Amino acid sequence: MNKTFSRILELLEINQVKISSHGYDELAEDGILVKDVLANIKEAKILEDYPDYPKGPCVLVLQKDLKGEPIHVIWGLSKNTNFPAVLVTAYRPDPQYWSDDLTRRKK
Repeated sequence: MNKTFSRILELLEINQVKISSHGYDELAEDGILVKDVLANIKEAKILEDYPDYPKGPCVLVLQKDLKGEPIHVIWGLSKNTNFPAVLVTAYRPDPQYWSDDLTRRKK
């Protein structure tokens, strides 16, 4: 499993999570509840890995909300830290920009 995502899961188990202000805005804009994001995190599929992102390592994952609807979430760790897990952003993927299974960006 991906190192960053493994750490994210460990931190979520002990409630060491922070939601960025941008993350809150995006959740509200797409009508996604925090409990939707947290509920199915263990079944998330890693789509993209950004281990060298300037603000700290992060991963884009495909998850399902409590109704089974797809959501994309970027989880990360702040640069030079090992906690808390940070929900950077979350959104409902637009099929116009993603493959039919919502796992790959369209060219």
